[in-house]
Amino acid sequence: MKVGQRNLITDVPGILVGHAADPVLKSGSTVLTSTAPFVAAVDVMGGAPGTRETDALAPDRLVNAVDALVLSGGSAYGLDAASGVSDALRTDGRGYAVGPAVVPIVPAAIIFDLLNGGDKAWTENPYRALGDQAYRNRSDTFPLGRVGAGFGALTASLQGGLGSASLVLDEGTTVGALVVANPHGDVVEPRTGSFWAAPFEIGDEYGAFGPVSAHDALATPQNHKMEAFEAAANTTIAIVATDARLDKAQLTRMAVAAQDGMARSIVPSHTPFDGDLIFSVSTSGRDVSDPATGPLHIGHAAAVCLSRAIARAIYEAQPEPGDTLPTWSQRWGAAKS
Repeated sequence: MKVGQRNLITDVPGILVGHAADPVLKSGSTVLTSTAPFVAAVDVMGGAPGTRETDALAPDRLVNAVDALVLSGGSAYGLDAASGVSDALRTDGRGYAVGPAVVPIVPAAIIFDLLNGGDKAWTENPYRALGDQAYRNRSDTFPLGRVGAGFGALTASLQGGLGSASLVLDEGTTVGALVVANPHGDVVEPRTGSFWAAPFEIGDEYGAFGPVSAHDALATPQNHKMEAFEAAANTTIAIVATDARLDKAQLTRMAVAAQDGMARSIVPSHTPFDGDLIFSVSTSGRDVSDPATGPLHIGHAAAVCLSRAIARAIYEAQPEPGDTLPTWSQRWGAAKS
């Protein structure tokens, strides 16, 4: 396997990603769409998810393709970002056709970022407009770190963020991941700054600082976020995508496999205080090379991409005024240089 051209989920042909954020609000929204409707599924392992339209993604449900997926800050308020995306899609004539009616299908998931130091004293929910703006900003290239739905994300000891990564399998299939890292746990060993995902790093995409030692790996995790916030102020949400032609049942297994990537890069992960969720996407651009082993290899690649994307989210995060926790670069950049 090798890294895709951009090392972003948009290396999967047809995928586009857009962001919108408000630095005063310290929150934002991210949308993933494609040049055509795509097949999608979902897997939830966290104990406190916040979602919209995820029931439609079950293998036995009627709808076989969706028009966009939304990741957003804002807790339950952030689900309204999907309404802004849905309105924009309808304007573009995209959606599930029911006679003369067109209904865009836009599943969504949110993180809790309401206690991150941003000004939340708004009188009108801002997320519908952020969703619309994110959709209109869609592109095949985008920055990482404090952008979109990851703008106000936090980890146990550091600022969180938005990350992405990709791989191209030897037989040509492309796999990518997009993640908003806002976990109850930590993405680094908090006493050394080394990434839990270090064994999966390719090149120096998050600094090439080496793995966590066995001694440090056995230490009891600490959570500095809980010193200021309630334990429920968490959740990591992600999308993994491929151009391989997979159905909803196979995509569900891809999402399940990708959860390993979260567990390998966040300690602890999938806690009762997280709403950890992974969407999986197929743009159906190419046949699976081997019906027996192809989905297995794609699932493995999705997990590896997700681990790398989570580390990149924290590594790329830059400080903003009023932050309640330091960024990785503030806390460890000088020490690791």
